[in-house]
Amino acid sequence: MTGIADTPPFSGGQPIPLFATFVHPTAPQRVAEVLASTMLSEGEQVKEFETQLAAQLGLLHPAALNSGTSALHLALEVAGVGAGDEVILAAQTFIASAMTILQTGAKPVFADIQYDNGNLDPADIEHRITPRTRAIMAVHWGGYPCDMAEIHAVAARHRLVVIEDAAHAIGATYRGQAIGTISDYTCFSFQAIKHLTTGDGGALCARDPAKAEEVFRRRWFGIDRAHSPISETGERQYDLTQVGFKYHLSDYAAALGLANLTGFEERMAQRRQRVAQYRQGLQSVPGLTHFQHQSDRESAHWLFGFHVEARPAFMRHLHAHGIASSVVHDGIDRNTLFGGKRPELVQQRRFDETQVHVPLHDALTAEQVAYIIDIIKQGW
Repeated sequence: MTGIADTPPFSGGQPIPLFATFVHPTAPQRVAEVLASTMLSEGEQVKEFETQLAAQLGLLHPAALNSGTSALHLALEVAGVGAGDEVILAAQTFIASAMTILQTGAKPVFADIQYDNGNLDPADIEHRITPRTRAIMAVHWGGYPCDMAEIHAVAARHRLVVIEDAAHAIGATYRGQAIGTISDYTCFSFQAIKHLTTGDGGALCARDPAKAEEVFRRRWFGIDRAHSPISETGERQYDLTQVGFKYHLSDYAAALGLANLTGFEERMAQRRQRVAQYRQGLQSVPGLTHFQHQSDRESAHWLFGFHVEARPAFMRHLHAHGIASSVVHDGIDRNTLFGGKRPELVQQRRFDETQVHVPLHDALTAEQVAYIIDIIKQGW
């Protein structure tokens, strides 16, 4: 042992948290300027945020929205998913993924996952396709991209839409392409504990420019602001042709997002360093198995997880030494709303029993990671 475990690197008796919200030092001033202007709803700050998401992160036609859940629902609506349709996805996700499918009147159909990373298994998709299947929703678990080439191949054979749930994956790449440029639709979350936060918010990218225009229109009631002039009487002139939603981002949220984009790549590089430190330090630990990552993609590293034996004992051991850990999440098919737990999802059920995550966030120091590694290597 190194002795680090005898001097835990946290103060005031506060444990090392699983997540920590990053707010850039320039954010208070940026948000204060918006508040002082009293122009609080969608405006120039939202436009600039979208411009910078495209310029800095390579996103394609990003439309800033009020949540990642709104992005998922709007993607499904623009894709034409509706009553009686089916959408295939993994149960290893948050309930929002399947909830938005139900909101359209469609049915979530759960496929199994790859036990070694928690992502949708392309080999388990095709036999679940029926004449009612309309789309595949690929959730990038923990920020690690799914096998998109294989998923796209299945989708192409059956003429299905591909929607990426990239709530964890801002900044990730797949075979040299930014997540947000690959599929028909890609949905991001800027919720409080994500890598990039607007307090709460999201973005939707559509590859097809015509579909992107529809996204921008339907995020605000279906009104085309760019082509709906205000009359002499003060009323905006428009004629609705589709159902729209109140899903736009506000300017004060966008101001926070713009501030937090500052130094984003440097913070991502630091996350990669922390992950490399974890993986190196936890090599060959009895009872611990790392998730497998392929070299043709770069994870966004929103989570750092692995499989452990005797998980309750492992988590109690960390808790006793001031370290947070958590399951994130059990397979959502267990919910009655989604039909109840499916034993035929064999790898999902295995994953439910052994996956666990330890701290990974922008405030995490190398000293803290060394301490966590030391505590784990003590055994549990």
